[in-house]
Amino acid sequence: MNKNFYLGIDVNKGYADFCLINQNKSIEQKSFQLDDTFDGHNQLFRFLSDFFAKNPDAKLFAAVESTGGYENNWYNCLHKYSTQFNIYAARVNPYGVNYSSKATLERIITDKQSAKNIATYMISHPEKVSYSKTDYYSAERKLVSVINMITKQIVQLLNELESIVYNANPEMLNYFRNGVNQWTLKVLKSYPTAKHLARARVSALSKIPHVNEIRATELIETAKTSVASATDECTAETVKLLVNQIVSLKKLKVKQLKYLEKTCNIPEVKLLTSFNGISTHSAVGLMLEIVSVTRFSSAKKLACFFGVHPVFKQSGDGLSGYKMSKRGRKEPRRLLFNIARFAIMHNPLIKEIYASYLQKGICKMSAIGALMHKILRIIYGMLKNNTAFDPDIDRRYRNRKLVQDKNNSKTKKDEQRLLNEKAPISRRNYKKRKELNLTQDD
Repeated sequence: MNKNFYLGIDVNKGYADFCLINQNKSIEQKSFQLDDTFDGHNQLFRFLSDFFAKNPDAKLFAAVESTGGYENNWYNCLHKYSTQFNIYAARVNPYGVNYSSKATLERIITDKQSAKNIATYMISHPEKVSYSKTDYYSAERKLVSVINMITKQIVQLLNELESIVYNANPEMLNYFRNGVNQWTLKVLKSYPTAKHLARARVSALSKIPHVNEIRATELIETAKTSVASATDECTAETVKLLVNQIVSLKKLKVKQLKYLEKTCNIPEVKLLTSFNGISTHSAVGLMLEIVSVTRFSSAKKLACFFGVHPVFKQSGDGLSGYKMSKRGRKEPRRLLFNIARFAIMHNPLIKEIYASYLQKGICKMSAIGALMHKILRIIYGMLKNNTAFDPDIDRRYRNRKLVQDKNNSKTKKDEQRLLNEKAPISRRNYKKRKELNLTQDD
């Protein structure tokens, strides 16, 4: 008869703690620690060889927590060893492991105890653990994080440039209102201060793309009467340095975005771009997060994965109402937020729903949050049914849903009218029950 064993691995930077338990949650092997090196992986191989030599019919379920990348080496190592041993490797959610360990009321938590908690979690919640699933887009996801880091650096450099230009040539800030264009950067690179720009020639300045003779004349005349306080050479060099950095990072970002879109040229990306508001880059970002829609049995589970599902809390007389959970990584929600903002302007269906939210008195940010959830449900339907975006499908679904909700609300209200108002309840709860008994006319 096969025996099941569970290996919990608590990963830290440079090393990991291991704990082996059996089906009864009893420790089979004393906890040990291995370094994330070639020798450490070899020691793990020897441990597995000895274990399966003693237990040839055993099944070993091993799991590591998702710790931002530190677990990848151990996870890949276990997958490599699964070709020789009867091993099933998995990544587990730290959120679930944390609350599962709190339920045991352990007072002292160490790395060894954490490894045991991971192993215990696999036994207590087998439905939450998925084994032998390869993350095909792990490398592309890291590239996206680097691109986001480059974007943040560009924003920081632009803010610094704007603060310096305010003293070096404040009149140029009039052209920064709708974003920094390429021609403004080229002007600042050649003429970093008002002093330099005032000495420029119209013929030389007009050679810059999108700067005609009229604009060149206007720039020079404005610079001659500028109130700039910083016209020294050190300020000029600082402006040139910032402009060069911004231009270089923008070129690098465009290059990496093209490479990312080329690498993730899959049918799902083209399908998602049929939704007005989802660009190719956004579609790639969504697929890197979703990977495969078959991972989620319903749209609700996809919403939970993105952390945009509504949560409701009520305890006694206290009532917090509905709000977005915001659990999990924030990058998927940032992506959905930008898609929702763009869809409000360019997608008639989303614009219509957004207007209806505002008419109900919902504030703008809450309305955008509801749209994020709505758009994600639409995306799930598109991927699940492999169909392009069709607003009529959603309108028919919403009309049917409104009728169902109306019937359910009547039934629910009738049930709530049976509550006894003379129960020893608080004044707030009494008032709430009394309001339920009132008719719409009352």
